[in-house]
Amino acid sequence: MFRVLSEMYQTKMQSTGTDFLSAIVPLMKLISLTVIGLILANPKCQMIPRATFRLLSKLVFALFLPCLIFTELGECMTLENIAHWWFIPMNVLISTLAGSFLGWLVVLVCRPPRQLNRFTIVMTAFGNTGNLPLAVVGSVCHSKDNPFGPHCHSKGVAYVSFSQWVAVILVYTLVYHMMEPPMEFYEIVEEDTEIVEEEEEPADISRPLLVVAEWPGIEEKETEHSKTPFIARIFNSKSNISHSTLSDVDLMGETGGTSPRSIMCLAEPKVVRRIRIVAEQTPIQHILQPPTIASLLAIVVGMVPQVKSFLFGYDAPLSFVTDSLEILAGAMVPSVMLILGGMLAEGPNDSTLGLRTTIGVILARLLVLPLMGIGIVSLADKLNILVADDPMYKFVLLLQYTTPSAILLGAIASLRGYAVRESSALLFWQHVFALLSLSIYIVIYFKLL
Repeated sequence: MFRVLSEMYQTKMQSTGTDFLSAIVPLMKLISLTVIGLILANPKCQMIPRATFRLLSKLVFALFLPCLIFTELGECMTLENIAHWWFIPMNVLISTLAGSFLGWLVVLVCRPPRQLNRFTIVMTAFGNTGNLPLAVVGSVCHSKDNPFGPHCHSKGVAYVSFSQWVAVILVYTLVYHMMEPPMEFYEIVEEDTEIVEEEEEPADISRPLLVVAEWPGIEEKETEHSKTPFIARIFNSKSNISHSTLSDVDLMGETGGTSPRSIMCLAEPKVVRRIRIVAEQTPIQHILQPPTIASLLAIVVGMVPQVKSFLFGYDAPLSFVTDSLEILAGAMVPSVMLILGGMLAEGPNDSTLGLRTTIGVILARLLVLPLMGIGIVSLADKLNILVADDPMYKFVLLLQYTTPSAILLGAIASLRGYAVRESSALLFWQHVFALLSLSIYIVIYFKLL
């Protein structure tokens, strides 16, 4: 009897050790790539100049990532799959709501500087749903003993890519306005003059890699209102502020103008007019970036069998095109991790967020939110919402709760001129500690699959 129990115990320990290794080895590969990037970009060595990493980030953004999304998502996409995958974008919304709640709790408990309350909530709520999950999926599927089957990589990339459009829309609409500079940092110098900043971020021609990594060319996207508290100025405008405080289309109806345009606005309720003005100033055009366009094209091509048969498959007439794109797509994961190493090599910036709030955001985002994600995904599984017998589907859903804050938030902060140093510092520390948290939770997820 003792011998049987001993053999069972040894078998169980061997199985546990195998599961642990199969879960931890893929992440160790990513860490190795990150360390290589960190060494290459180290200021003491300067083996590769910083400008090279900036160019590499542009290649990832404009070429490697779109190629990966199009080739993998387009091949897997069908009308039937869209009906089955609906919970993937919905899960992004749920994880954002859960993260927003945790961010609100961090504000209540840690009490950051009042002007950084919205920033704290945003950094807790919005995780990385693009590059990092794709890198994790690619590394996991690179192992022969992965638990996801022969089509591991194509399904994993398709699931991650299918969720990206929701996150992009949220960032360029909700986050863009939440990250506008607080009104407290602005003052009216005198009547009929523009509201100016009391303290403006210095123009930095060499923006940190944490800022430009997921939005190259951000400096070209600035508008006259991007660094102003636009919504606050619209909804809190007083009668003694003339229309020159805003643009000509802003509040002409309130200044007694007699032009045909202002007469037309007289019939429009104040609240409706102000909401329209804010909507017009929302940079919705930025949503159509190369990765998003690649996702839309892949969905369209995948839903039209006649077009899909021309591009995908061994006998497809244009298979040489998709094969070429697949070759380019293979550079995405190593490039992303090298860029991450280059970002970490720059080190954290000074931050006024405070140590207590920084720790609070890290714990909420990397420790508490993944636990909530396990509960939410398990509940969805019991309700038969998830795709049956597909562990990769569940793994991607769980991964959406586990990643650190999106690097794109740093670019939005730079664009809006709000908490730029704080976002850079917080993203740095989150990605450092994410190496540990991802290791722990990937092991847990492998046990749950």
